[in-house]
Amino acid sequence: MPGSKSPRGMFAARKLELKRKKFRWSDLEYKRRMLQLKKKVDPLEGAPQARGIVVEKVGIESRQPNSAVRKCVRVQLLKNGKVVTAFLPGDGALLFVNEHDEVIIEGIGGPESRAYGDLPGVRWKVIKVNGVSLKEILRGRKQKPTR
Repeated sequence: MPGSKSPRGMFAARKLELKRKKFRWSDLEYKRRMLQLKKKVDPLEGAPQARGIVVEKVGIESRQPNSAVRKCVRVQLLKNGKVVTAFLPGDGALLFVNEHDEVIIEGIGGPESRAYGDLPGVRWKVIKVNGVSLKEILRGRKQKPTR
């Protein structure tokens, strides 16, 4: 093959491997994965869940074409002090969560850990309040412990 820049021959494997390794860096997804950029900007630092303290309750207006005020809370994470907005799933969930409560948050399940559905800028949801599942509290099976 005249004009080929790749080494061809019996002992060319090492050179081909190194060459391929070098050119992989031009692939954006490879580069982001190797430099662990997602972990560096993620408030949870790559963890699936995180604990935090409720700072305030907020209502966030949903995006077009929907019209609603979605109930959310601002949570300060214990591990690094960062403040994130977390969604409260379920009917009447806001009544069971107060300021200074300890909550556990996890990803809301949007594309590539981005915001989900019609919630602008909300990437997390509350799953536990004071160590008790929010789902169980809403169903009336368990009571929220008072601290």
